[in-house]
Amino acid sequence: MLKLKQLTSSRSAVALSSRLLFTQEDKMFLPANIPTRFTSNRFLDFYQLGNKDAIEKERARLKDEMNRGYFADMAELKQHGGKIAMANKVIIPAMEALKFPQLEVNYSNGKRFKLPITNFGTSNESMKTDFPKATLMCLSFRATSQAMTDSWSFPFVEAFRDSEKVQLYEISFIESWFLSLAPIKTLLLRMLKKPKRQESDGLVKREIAYAFGDHYYFRKELKILNLLTGYIFLVDKFGRIRWQGFGLATEDELSSLLSCTSLLLKEE
Repeated sequence: MLKLKQLTSSRSAVALSSRLLFTQEDKMFLPANIPTRFTSNRFLDFYQLGNKDAIEKERARLKDEMNRGYFADMAELKQHGGKIAMANKVIIPAMEALKFPQLEVNYSNGKRFKLPITNFGTSNESMKTDFPKATLMCLSFRATSQAMTDSWSFPFVEAFRDSEKVQLYEISFIESWFLSLAPIKTLLLRMLKKPKRQESDGLVKREIAYAFGDHYYFRKELKILNLLTGYIFLVDKFGRIRWQGFGLATEDELSSLLSCTSLLLKEE
């Protein structure tokens, strides 16, 4: 009887702690087609508990995340509507361009692959012709940025609808550790699967993909701070970032994006 009471008590404690992890704040920005969206919760692995470097790294991360939270993002969003900076006016020279970090994503049908798709290291000439010369990556971390990414993606698809060398990916990040668990993730992807949308007959399509799990260091590498706005990256055939935009697109910024994309298509 004593053992049964101890087991019941421990299970109750685990259940209570799990409920505490799923805060009300995280449910506020849940897209309509996702049942819940929680902030990523990470714990040091047991084998790292004695690793001083790992502990210091985690402390620095926690300090960074505590200094920059939801309320700071919301205040910034109210201030400038997600336009944290203006887009590039001209293409970034290849020698100065940074690499876009490799990112594993999923289609709603469960297919998993890595972006960006490049011909870096490919020596076979016949294979090189299959890779895109320009890829637009539209990143969204919260539902509030969906309209922002749409303002870039729709005109982009229309402008290059007949190009075989252009691709576009709209990537939604789901960083909850719970939703990233294999069975939950599979169920969620099934729920996200939608009927085929009516789109143009062009070659360029809006490819919708989902990135699961913790992406703190991915965000840090791209200097992504505000999770309520949209981030747009134009990537060349070698995976280098040649242009970047934020928030809602303006006419001048769209003109710049289309011009820079045309230049990439002409590069050898």
